[in-house]
Amino acid sequence: MTYLSLFLAFLRVGFFSFGGGLAALPLIEREIVDTYHWLSKPEFLELLALSQLTPGPIAINAATFTGFKVGGMLGAFVATGAFCLPSVFLTLLVVTFLSRFRENPYVAGFLRGLRPALLALLFRVALSVIQDGIHDWFGLLLSITGGALLFFGKIEEIPLLLCGGLLGLLWYGWR
Repeated sequence: MTYLSLFLAFLRVGFFSFGGGLAALPLIEREIVDTYHWLSKPEFLELLALSQLTPGPIAINAATFTGFKVGGMLGAFVATGAFCLPSVFLTLLVVTFLSRFRENPYVAGFLRGLRPALLALLFRVALSVIQDGIHDWFGLLLSITGGALLFFGKIEEIPLLLCGGLLGLLWYGWR
């Protein structure tokens, strides 16, 4: 039953996560934290950090890590495969038909409507991370500083994460 649950959960996420890996995160959170309780909120935040640090797309890494935690190596394959299956199917479908219907006002309208919906999903992830990931003034300071450094192009994502982890180790480890 666990493997079937993993498969169905990540198949749903794969089918409804338009806009890339970041857009999948609220859907993944709902499935693995709220619906199946495979991870707690703090574990989900750790999953996000690990998924960002490791090579590859964040949502696929999240599926793989969750699958491994729930069902070992087979669980990792099931969750990752289920997440990727809809993308492969939809990509083949889009490549086949989009070039013919790109100028269709309904197709164009649908695609334009996806962008604001994607922004709403990303906003939800940001709020969730803020609520569960910032517990004190030091965490808030790290967040604001890191966001400013990213926004103004002074640092890349991976060095930012590593610096944040090191500063957290130094600050929280000594307390």
